[in-house]
Amino acid sequence: RELAGVAFIAVGFWAWSEKGVLLDLTQVTQLHGFDPVWLVLVVGGVTFILGFAGCVGALRENICLLKFFSGVIGFIFLLELTAAVLAVVFQSQVREWINDFFLANVKGYRDDIDLQNLIDSLQRMNHCCGAQGPNDWNQNVYFSCNGTHRSREKCGVPFSCCITDPADSVLNSQCGYDVRNRPTSEWTEHIYTKGCIAALEDWLPGNLYTVAIVFIVISLLQMVGIYLARTLISDIEKVNFSY
Repeated sequence: RELAGVAFIAVGFWAWSEKGVLLDLTQVTQLHGFDPVWLVLVVGGVTFILGFAGCVGALRENICLLKFFSGVIGFIFLLELTAAVLAVVFQSQVREWINDFFLANVKGYRDDIDLQNLIDSLQRMNHCCGAQGPNDWNQNVYFSCNGTHRSREKCGVPFSCCITDPADSVLNSQCGYDVRNRPTSEWTEHIYTKGCIAALEDWLPGNLYTVAIVFIVISLLQMVGIYLARTLISDIEKVNFSY
């Protein structure tokens, strides 16, 4: 766990340094939408702290660290369980939140290279464009059909929305230019018209068993960790009591 945590943190700081954020910390507050580097840093930090507490607590037979380890894992497990239940009960609200979240990141598409790569990967993998459809890219100042700006990408979409020909060996990054100036009936010949929210809803039922298995495996690993930590705490307390 400690090595994994250090790796996550190192990758996060490397990614920030590569795009120059660490050279100018004021950029942190200027980024729009979701920055994936934050997720890497948070996961790395939590993993490292948990790994350190569990490892040192077991080696030194430190009850406080072991209780911290089992308590945090238990808390994370409860959060995961609560999130799963709420996602099922409040499906419409979750769908609306995901839609707003995606649109917020569409607005910041050109402001952060990590965010840009994340959205491009999502759209290419799921054969989708925008949250509800291609017109969601009006939310981005560079792709918007509104206003008097002279962006070359005006009334277009990112290349990740384009329907690619498997025979093409070179990626055409300009394939989405001016595509929304064409009649709507022609869009399906050039770009994906399904929104990524709908694509996600279509993907989930077909992969429900996979998602369930992953959730069960992660839950079992967490419960085993809690059980081992509590067992060790009980053994240490028994030895201390005998003295």
